[in-house]
Amino acid sequence: MKLGIIGLPGSGKSTIFEALTQSILPEGHKGEFEALTQSILPEGHKGENRMGTIPVPDPRLAVLTEMYKPKRTIYAQVEYFLPGMRGQKKDQKIWNQVRDCDALIHVIRNFSVYGLEKPRPYHDFQAMDQELIFADLVVVEKKLESVELDRRRNKKTPSQEILLLNQCLKHLENETPLRKCPDLASAHHLRGYAFLSAKPMLVMFNNEDEDDAIPEAADLTSTENCTVIRGKLEQELAQMSIEEAEEFLSEFNITASAMDRVIKQSYELLGLISFFTVVSDEVKAWTVKKETPAVDAAGVIHTDMQKGFIRAEVISYEDLITAGTYHEARKKGNVRLEGKTYKVQDGDIITFRFNV
Repeated sequence: MKLGIIGLPGSGKSTIFEALTQSILPEGHKGEFEALTQSILPEGHKGENRMGTIPVPDPRLAVLTEMYKPKRTIYAQVEYFLPGMRGQKKDQKIWNQVRDCDALIHVIRNFSVYGLEKPRPYHDFQAMDQELIFADLVVVEKKLESVELDRRRNKKTPSQEILLLNQCLKHLENETPLRKCPDLASAHHLRGYAFLSAKPMLVMFNNEDEDDAIPEAADLTSTENCTVIRGKLEQELAQMSIEEAEEFLSEFNITASAMDRVIKQSYELLGLISFFTVVSDEVKAWTVKKETPAVDAAGVIHTDMQKGFIRAEVISYEDLITAGTYHEARKKGNVRLEGKTYKVQDGDIITFRFNV
């Protein structure tokens, strides 16, 4: 999962990036998780592209690790990408750099800065959203121009693709982001375009240290996925040890790190879940979309598993913990054999049987 961080100048994008990628580790995420986080510190500097890859906190993995005592525990990972402007020509935009992101985090300034006008969250949201819409409009118009030239040369473009592009054109000309048109946003024929306004978006209000409330921003909170972060505070907390941060966490009523909260919201935004595999020397978390069939989940691990899929041996995390051991869970009938069409559930522990 890769999330691109965007926002107007002065919104605090770098602060948010650092808060998310250097977050303090909550209790239960030490050990191997801590070592992994330290080994993949975010790259880049101000003005350059910055990428931070962090493990996805999941306390269930710690319990499974204690139960099975594998040689290694592998967490799912999330990437945060902050595009920079260094080396960009004046007439170039950063948008091509975030087209491969799965979703966007739109950071909006909601704090005061000396010398700047007071925050205008809704205005800033609209300004950035218009840039996304315009960037997509340029892509659509150029493609339709190309289609017309091909038609004159007796070259054909699939009619369904042309139909969908014209629908996109209509919505974009009406200043409607494509994420508001689910059928277009998910259309198979349009995947290669990676439209920016079609990407799921988390609107993040960057607040003052003492302010944890979502601001009044017209109807934005009812039409978009919104959250609040006290960016500067979270950035400072992210640089402290757990012991040093405990007092501050209590003082500012923060119950989970920025990293934990945003990852959870990002999973919900993208409709993602986690399932686990357990072998003799490894416990590992995998990320898939909700409603993913078992045969496709097997393909996430290895294409051979998908091609030679026979069945999936499944137990829910809750049933395993209740039973105490896998052997006891099997005796109670909690271990099931599922076929290709079984929809993987969050927390499933799966052993795939296959033959190639």
